[in-house]
Amino acid sequence: MSLALRLEHVSFAYAHGTPVLRDVELEVQRGEFVAIAGPNGGGKTTLLRLVLGLERPTSGRVEVLLHRYGYLPQRAQTGIDAPLTVRELVGVGRVPRTRLFGPLGHGDREAVREAIDRVGLTPQADRRLSTLSGGQQQRAFIAKALAGEPELLALDEPTTGVDIEAQEALAALLVRLRDELGMTILYVSHEFGAVEHFVQRIVLIRERVVFDGAPSALPGVWHDPSHVHA
Repeated sequence: MSLALRLEHVSFAYAHGTPVLRDVELEVQRGEFVAIAGPNGGGKTTLLRLVLGLERPTSGRVEVLLHRYGYLPQRAQTGIDAPLTVRELVGVGRVPRTRLFGPLGHGDREAVREAIDRVGLTPQADRRLSTLSGGQQQRAFIAKALAGEPELLALDEPTTGVDIEAQEALAALLVRLRDELGMTILYVSHEFGAVEHFVQRIVLIRERVVFDGAPSALPGVWHDPSHVHA
């Protein structure tokens, strides 16, 4: 594997605020499936936003060697009652790869069709999002990200409000997508009971990296209140 991204001595603070991240060191290889965990306010989302270039570090260096990103932010399902079908939503994800105006071309429509098929929503492609289950809506937003043919897929709290069965199904889907497409996946969450058996690494963040390793080495650290509880 080759390097996908590197953070070197990265710190970050919002204006007039206390630091959110302090001296973070992290490397992720291409094709890795990495979970980023920690308490609310511990810096998980900020770290992800730094990787995606949505924030700039106060100090240190962020180097990303991938060029196309797919991003599912927190509350991605806000506005789910809008009268969009799955196919229309996924088509929006094609915009970074095509022109902003006018109908999608044949190649774009094929990319949309393939993205929908990869997440198992072909039978629901022309249904409104509001008629789908929470797990299906989640898959629709992943398909939207896939339509842009990302090298990096970043998901921020994607399982909020979704039951354990759907969380496990999502994790299995992400593993399959990683294997089929060679994507690098960053998965941010404060809950990992349903996915820790699928990810290769778990990185615990509480301003700093307090653990970085295989899930099998996690239990002693995970249950230490000084590390993972707010």
